Amino acid sequence: MRTRTPLTSLLAATAAAGGLLLCAGPAPAASTIEVGTAAQLKAALAGAGPGDTIHLADGTYTGNFKATAPGTATARVTLTGSPGAVLTASGGYGLHLNGASFWTVSGLTVTGGQKGIMIDAAKGVVVDGVTVHGLDMEGVHFRTSSTDGVIRNSRIYDTGNDGRGMGEGVYVGTANTLSDRSDRIQILGNTIGPDVGGENVDIKEGTTGARIVGNTFDGSGLTGANFDDSWVDVKGNDVLVQDNTGRNTTNDGYQTHTQQSGWGCGTAFKGNKSTLTGAGGATRLAIDVTNNSASCRTTVYRSNTVTGGKGLTNIPVTP
Repeated sequence: MRTRTPLTSLLAATAAAGGLLLCAGPAPAASTIEVGTAAQLKAALAGAGPGDTIHLADGTYTGNFKATAPGTATARVTLTGSPGAVLTASGGYGLHLNGASFWTVSGLTVTGGQKGIMIDAAKGVVVDGVTVHGLDMEGVHFRTSSTDGVIRNSRIYDTGNDGRGMGEGVYVGTANTLSDRSDRIQILGNTIGPDVGGENVDIKEGTTGARIVGNTFDGSGLTGANFDDSWVDVKGNDVLVQDNTGRNTTNDGYQTHTQQSGWGCGTAFKGNKSTLTGAGGATRLAIDVTNNSASCRTTVYRSNTVTGGKGLTNIPVTP
């Protein structure tokens, strides 16, 4: 049996031994950190703790910026500024949240570099109302089992400028692996395109439960490289694609694929409005399901509509 020493006895014993008993004090108060230079921003990102807000003054912040310290579910870390607060990189990642769970990034602009906002191994990251453009590759990427993240109310355009067809607007997971479980990512109310050099949204195999709702897609930047010929390509499981509007595609509006056995299944399409006028690809469907089977179902509801092209979908429509 384990017995407890009363607190009064512990205090007395400690005092008699000439020792010092340290008691935990209150947690440090959250603070707002005002930032106006790149050096100040790097220091603020390195030193931020739960509940802190980093506020960027308008201006250009040149460099690659990285955060690694997490917030908590009840005390998030916030990085915020207006669209006039511009993070500008000449290579690498504009903003890298590496293990920085429970951060909110809002309002600011990220441009230049290889990728705009990279989220690695971080839970509950919210990207809200940002502008991301002028990149060699992807705009916003949830990777390395980053779960329960959100990107909403944001604008992403002019990506994939290296010409390799690697410029997806929002990229979830990692290709050719099932170890990246970036699950339950929500992509809500964004405007993606024009001049996005890959799919506007790419949901990779190994990821589950993405929600793509209320976005506006413009595929006028699709290059056809790496099979990017639709606004959205779903290769993960149990994805909801709802109430989106799309125009300007080289072929289809939305596609599902099985890249790994058992994946690309359970997608539901509801209330999407597709304009395929001007598309020149082979299938030209609003929703092209390449992998429907008894064990890998996709559901296309009648609430989806299409203008132009060859039709709504290639599988039976559900009322």
